Amino acid sequence: MNKVAITGLGAITPLGNTVNEFWQNIVAGKSGAGMITKFDASKFKTRFGCEVRNFNPEEYIEKKELKKYDLFTQYAIAASEQAIKDSGLDFKSMELEKLAEIGVIWASGNGGIGTFEEQLKEFYAGDGTPRFSPYFIPKMIADIAAGVISIRHGLHGPNYCTVSACASSNTALINAFDLIRMGKALIMIAGGSEAAITPASMGGFGASQALSKRNDNPAKASRPFDKDRDGFVIGEGAGALILEEWEHALKRGATIYAEMAGGGMAADAYHLTGTHPEGLGAAFGISKALADAGIGPDKIDYINTHATSTGQGDISELLGIRKVFVDIPVPISATKSMTGHLLGAAGAVEAIISVMSVRNDIIPGTINTEILDEKIPAGMNIILGKSLRQPVNYALNNTFGFGGHTASSVFTKAQIMS
Repeated sequence: MNKVAITGLGAITPLGNTVNEFWQNIVAGKSGAGMITKFDASKFKTRFGCEVRNFNPEEYIEKKELKKYDLFTQYAIAASEQAIKDSGLDFKSMELEKLAEIGVIWASGNGGIGTFEEQLKEFYAGDGTPRFSPYFIPKMIADIAAGVISIRHGLHGPNYCTVSACASSNTALINAFDLIRMGKALIMIAGGSEAAITPASMGGFGASQALSKRNDNPAKASRPFDKDRDGFVIGEGAGALILEEWEHALKRGATIYAEMAGGGMAADAYHLTGTHPEGLGAAFGISKALADAGIGPDKIDYINTHATSTGQGDISELLGIRKVFVDIPVPISATKSMTGHLLGAAGAVEAIISVMSVRNDIIPGTINTEILDEKIPAGMNIILGKSLRQPVNYALNNTFGFGGHTASSVFTKAQIMS
């Protein structure tokens, strides 16, 4: 099978709108949480989130084109443009046959939920006469971001959207990885975006008791593994990665950030929204990812956990990790303590963190966690507070979603023979 290189990265996040800014803030342990400014949230039980700030879509999209795209697609365009530029790929100079080997898999759990809300609000506020925008459907559907990215660059390879709730963009990466390994694609743009800080989304997650209610101190609200955690902090943004067949990347002299070494997917088969209490789906997915990479648990130097700061979810993931790693004290951390939960975009954004961890030999810390939950299995090596500088040859990235979906991916250092 073909080896797969990571040759480009792009990020739009609550902690910065470039990969460098984002990574620096992750290493520094900053929080991206604040009071919601996108709408009047004063009547909601949760009035804060991790919003993208200072985003100017006109840096990437012509002003006259903006009306065609929901915010989640605007984020997707921006992150993918950054990743393409970072990779040094020049699609305009490529022949049609080669462009047919380059594709896009872009994920979103909620798609254009903001557009959906706006259009229905206008309809019900009117006299009942349908006056919907002709862009309503193409702005709303979750697959449109993948389509738009391919249209902008003339990419004729595999093109679709993965939807597996909060595991969506990790699933996209694994799918893209498999296509390249099997020789069905040469280069893939993979990632995910989410723009779900909207009234309906906040109301729905709030009604399910999933969101933290620490309105008095948003920056401290996301506290994975803490005994006083009370739910996740919703986030938004996008992460994009360029996956490329290894030899092709070498021949063109590309910068290789890391190698994607394996991916595993499984299911809890347990509950609509709750994770399996014993972490079965997590354990199965992690085991498959390690087997796919051809390594044992002892090779993993860092796990970026899904850990959203929910009561059952955090513990079940640790139990799943324990099933696979047994007595191996692998360092783990929860970067959602800083970014909040980017839902369908979480896997891609955290894949970027995992790749940067491998490249820079830095393990990000977990902020806000003060007293560990007594239900946490003994011997877990949870990195709290400051980031650690130590060798990271292999990193594991976990993501899980409503419906019991689990996806785990493995990244390793780029070994380039001279």
